[in-house]
Amino acid sequence: MAVRVGMVSLGCPKNQVDAEHMMWSLRDSGFEIVQDAALADVAVINTCGFIQSAKQEAIETILEFGKLKEEGRIKALVVTGCLSERYKDEVKAEIPEADAVVGLGSQKDIAAVINGIIRGDGDVCAYGKKEDLKLDGGRIISTEPFYAYIKIAEGCDNCCSYCAIPSIRGRFRSRPMESVIEEAKWLASVGVKELVVVAQDTTRYGEDLYGEPKLAELLEELCRIDGFRWIRTLYSYPERITDKLIQTVKTQDKLVKYFDIPIQHCCDEILRKMNRKSDKKSLMELIEKLRREIPDVTLRTTLIAGFPGETEEQFEELCRFVKEVQFDRLGCFAYSPEEGTAAYEMDGQLDEKTRERRAELIMDEQMRISDRLNEQKIGQTLEVVAEGFDRYAECWFGRSCQDAPEIDGKIFFTAEKKPSVGEFVKVKIEDVLDYDLIGSVV
Repeated sequence: MAVRVGMVSLGCPKNQVDAEHMMWSLRDSGFEIVQDAALADVAVINTCGFIQSAKQEAIETILEFGKLKEEGRIKALVVTGCLSERYKDEVKAEIPEADAVVGLGSQKDIAAVINGIIRGDGDVCAYGKKEDLKLDGGRIISTEPFYAYIKIAEGCDNCCSYCAIPSIRGRFRSRPMESVIEEAKWLASVGVKELVVVAQDTTRYGEDLYGEPKLAELLEELCRIDGFRWIRTLYSYPERITDKLIQTVKTQDKLVKYFDIPIQHCCDEILRKMNRKSDKKSLMELIEKLRREIPDVTLRTTLIAGFPGETEEQFEELCRFVKEVQFDRLGCFAYSPEEGTAAYEMDGQLDEKTRERRAELIMDEQMRISDRLNEQKIGQTLEVVAEGFDRYAECWFGRSCQDAPEIDGKIFFTAEKKPSVGEFVKVKIEDVLDYDLIGSVV
């Protein structure tokens, strides 16, 4: 009987793609992949180690499965991902429940690691070179079958002062365009209708391989593949959004008119301390250009409140900026002090309560903005991909092209004829509920 392995992947879509590669490798090596890791013989926890809240979630998940192991419900526990890579020594020393701790560069050897545990070789700590992390090869898709992520690059060279990603994931490295296209064709062939393009910085794609950014050219090639209805790009850095990229999104029908632009702040002094390359003037010019060139564009961003040294005046400037710009989608996070980053050593560290309060105030304002923007959609008819049925609300739910999977809002709707999951339907919007919309199929 095959050994059953279950995977729990935490954090971002990029980490999820890594988990999908590991699951393929395990199945290819004769293991049985089960959906519920609590019912497996071996549980693999693919962790995030980006900020404090993510680390806490990872540790709690590991301890939860450690208890299952103690109770005899699972036989072995393996920890992989960013937390393992970032805290090589601490994870095994402080979490003895783990039978193996595997860094990013050794995730390609996950089958050999688990076979070693089964043989009784003892606890394993495996850390290969970061550059050995697989960017291509087989995957077991863990999202709903109608959408999938495709990772076009790994690592990051931006070195923002608050961010540990370069030290965890290494230098930026793009996948050859041919490799991306080949995988995208396979995804289309297995029924994927929405392709979500991800990397730490998608707009830098190709610089290292071709001497210049090639995201626009890559997107044009992806649009030529039969089968995709929507193609969406996440993590676009503002200073690298070129006129060519804007025109590509504007003119290609399959590219959703959606820009995810993490700007983090608007105050020039804070942006400088963050080691960001934009300033407030250039950000405003970009936003105006995007809305001028693509009138129906959806703009999403992320912000950080409570960065070291952020004064009340600078925070108020950020609040005014949010009110003025009226982003369609926005997430604000309290600054998380991360050891090993430049910001961790900066003077002017704010207390946690102040950081959290400022982030909450930004999100309160965004809730009001979202309510106003959503109310303007009442009476409109939107194309929606059906994602499932909510038995509590007794209606269907899905997303429009204005909503990225897992991070943006939902559209709840009634339908006389039962739609299939992954089917595209027309929904007339009739009401709003917080960040979500309510309607019915027409």
